[in-house]
Amino acid sequence: MITAALLVAVFAVLAVPLGFAAVPTVVRALEAPEPTPVPTTPDIQLPPTELTPPAVVGALEPAAPAPEQDILTAALNAELVLEGPGEISAIVLDADSGENLFERGPDNHQLPASNQKLLTAAAAMSKLDPTRRLTTAVVAGDRPSELVLVAGGDVLLTAGTSKPDAVVGHAGLQTLAEETLAALDPADSPFTVTIDDTLFVGPTLNAGWLPGDIAAGEIAPIYPLAINSSWIDETASGGPRSPDAALAAATAFRDALALAGGDSGLEVAVEVTRSQAPAEGGDQLAAVDSATIAEQVQHMLLTSDNYLAETLARLAARASGQPASFGGATETIDRVLNQLAVPTESLVVSDAAGLSPRNEVSPAQLAAVVRAMVVSDDPALASALAGLPVAGLSGTLQERYADTATAAGAGLVRAKTGTLNAVTALSGYVVTAEGRLLVFSFIASGLDGNTGEARAAIDRAAAALAACGCR
Repeated sequence: MITAALLVAVFAVLAVPLGFAAVPTVVRALEAPEPTPVPTTPDIQLPPTELTPPAVVGALEPAAPAPEQDILTAALNAELVLEGPGEISAIVLDADSGENLFERGPDNHQLPASNQKLLTAAAAMSKLDPTRRLTTAVVAGDRPSELVLVAGGDVLLTAGTSKPDAVVGHAGLQTLAEETLAALDPADSPFTVTIDDTLFVGPTLNAGWLPGDIAAGEIAPIYPLAINSSWIDETASGGPRSPDAALAAATAFRDALALAGGDSGLEVAVEVTRSQAPAEGGDQLAAVDSATIAEQVQHMLLTSDNYLAETLARLAARASGQPASFGGATETIDRVLNQLAVPTESLVVSDAAGLSPRNEVSPAQLAAVVRAMVVSDDPALASALAGLPVAGLSGTLQERYADTATAAGAGLVRAKTGTLNAVTALSGYVVTAEGRLLVFSFIASGLDGNTGEARAAIDRAAAALAACGCR
């Protein structure tokens, strides 16, 4: 039976068209027509552009089952197939117990490409205060009207104003110039600008780097001061780099100071030279600070910044009492790995970025470094993991895991990428479909024109780990 209330509602709906029918046609014709609404798509139906974090992040369930080795092995062997030259070495560990769940040549020492930066991150976070900021200062020199720009290791400067919410450009040379101007008397003009970049010692180029990589802008001479890792175009992340990043940054500071002081009559000599700050440090006139060490390490992993990796390794060396040189950096990395109980037999560390063809690292060693970070009680070491790219969402993994063969890993695989002419690698961690945390390292080497195929096979394997209950 239809209730009285329902009948009222029905008649109310029917009254609308009846009411419009009662309006004379002439009156309706004189009214402006109603605009046709533009169709819109509800937000809920729009495709996601980022991973939505859960409201509450809980710890993994310790009782979550680990994959059964035979089932996991079959799943990975089906994906780690490579046609053509080369081979894929691999290892998968249970993060909690360290149990080896899958292996294929895990002790094969080979070029790790940019997976080398995992070793560098471990060294930096073990030897440096993660909250530390690197200071770029201007002090009064020994000579009259001399301004010494003192390099403090910040290679992520911007030529413009400081950006407090950014990692790259957190400290700006224009801001430093404006603060310096406020401390100067134009009557003391003309001022000269010199650069003290003696924080680092030894050669600026690694003997193992190939000339082609230097010419292509993969790396450049290492100095303790640079604008955005020495890219000539600081808005880019590719192209040519400055052959003398410290002098280029000092020149940018000089130009900013001359421009800022022009209205007040302050004059600055055009030429910028090198000198050392006074032995007692000199009177500090102005200073700007970088993003924290933790933020820089995370940026280095996320974007695979070669220049920054080399700088952080030298800073770690200096903090541990070693020379801030290539040799000091590699020695520091080796010592930290021993302290973290990472097996170092046959390990060869030739640089911090992973460009040197002399590096030799195995999947087992890379996985051990990742696991050391995952299970560490040291919050500084564990914080480096926040810099690992997320499959399909960030950093060097942003454009990967977009097809049906790898979609299961999107948003779940977190790993460091690495690619050279004959090598592609991926090392990181993933939580399985049943909630078990696994650590993995895959390296394809000996490639010749089939790097894309090898990368796809490795991505499929990592996605298989994410989808795997494997029981």
